[in-house]
Amino acid sequence: MDPCPFVRVLVGNLALRIPFAAPPAGGGVHNSSFPCFAKIRLDKSPHQNAAVPLVTPEDLSAAAPSPSLSARFNLSQVDLDRISGKSSVFAAARGRARLKVAVYTGRQGATCGVTSGRLLGEITVTLDLKGVIAEGGGGRAVVFHSGWVELGAKKKKKVSSSLPQLYLTVRAEPDPRFVFEFDGEPECSPQVFQVQGQMRQPVFTCKFCCRSAGDRNLSLSSMHHEPGSSRNWLSSFGSERERTGKERKGWSVTVHDLSGSPVALASMVTPFVASTGTDRVSRSNPGAWLVLRPGDGTWKPWGRLEAWRERDGGLGYRFELLADAAMGAGINLAESTLSSAKGGTFTIDLTGAAGSPLSRSLSRSTSPGCSPRGSGDFGYSLWPFSSYRGFVMSSTVAGEGRSGRPTVEVGVQHVGCSEDAAAFVALAAAVDLSVDACRLFSHKLRKELIAPDSLR
Repeated sequence: MDPCPFVRVLVGNLALRIPFAAPPAGGGVHNSSFPCFAKIRLDKSPHQNAAVPLVTPEDLSAAAPSPSLSARFNLSQVDLDRISGKSSVFAAARGRARLKVAVYTGRQGATCGVTSGRLLGEITVTLDLKGVIAEGGGGRAVVFHSGWVELGAKKKKKVSSSLPQLYLTVRAEPDPRFVFEFDGEPECSPQVFQVQGQMRQPVFTCKFCCRSAGDRNLSLSSMHHEPGSSRNWLSSFGSERERTGKERKGWSVTVHDLSGSPVALASMVTPFVASTGTDRVSRSNPGAWLVLRPGDGTWKPWGRLEAWRERDGGLGYRFELLADAAMGAGINLAESTLSSAKGGTFTIDLTGAAGSPLSRSLSRSTSPGCSPRGSGDFGYSLWPFSSYRGFVMSSTVAGEGRSGRPTVEVGVQHVGCSEDAAAFVALAAAVDLSVDACRLFSHKLRKELIAPDSLR
């Protein structure tokens, strides 16, 4: 089945130059370091905030600023249908979206419910996406704007000949993705469907297992492997300590293809344990999952997911990509938090790193999109994960006590075989299960998440 069409709109390289001494919000003396920020919005999507560096009057003739990403917008098939005018009578506006950038002086945030900052000016860029969303997959990347533009104040008492100027780059590019949907919660061993429009096709099945204390070995009878090799992998990345008290352990999800062969595995290798004197899994002592792929007759580690519960109740997570058997530590690809109560979206998106499409539009230097700390000193041939660039994957996550069926999106450039897709599906299952693993220990889990010997 073909991937689903998506379009990404990237906004970045922001810089502001003011030929005159405009006072910052709240008064004070103007200088080149007073804070400015922008609110960026595409059509009716939620606005995104970004800091805007200020260029001094002495640098008015400066070239383009250093490449940086300020906002990104993902347009799904539903969004593209709306923009293309399939449900609109306004044919003249088909395929066009409006990007609005409003620049403020002052600091980001709100005081007593009122947004801080004083409006300095705003601009609107019209994006004709017809070329980006061309039929038959023939879309292409389009740079709609890259350069300086005068900021027109929303309300002006008189026309000024020295308006502030904003530098920005606006780029849209096709970003096709494979979309997968779980047919139930991961702990219920659901089927996984690939989705395209109204079509749904089964591609994987998941088998959830909650091992008891007396059964610490993985059930790998369906895959031929060297004796003890998988156990060695799990012990090298996890914890061998037998802990007492409040803990959750022994969970795993095996992803099988339609022939019944295992193609990916997510296993809890470090128990989720309540910190001393608390009822929660802390950041200082997180639980961990290992995501493995089959290779050479055994399981090989692909990624490591750590999760914990923040003090405010949110779910914190960190995902590392593992290189090979000799590496105990990996490259950090994602680290963030999401709401444990409402859920959210787990995302691996490396667009903002050096070498991203936005950066390359202004710079000839091409470093890996996910190189450590975005360094431009790493060439493609020198870094083992150079294939991971741009949007990698996302997965919806249900909140505590909510019935959720994860939807997984994977960038088409990151899927070369079924095992590639299965690894991301296993990771999505581990993220979803981490919400339950990080629940307060005063709350009971559903029976599917409890080892059989604990129910007796």
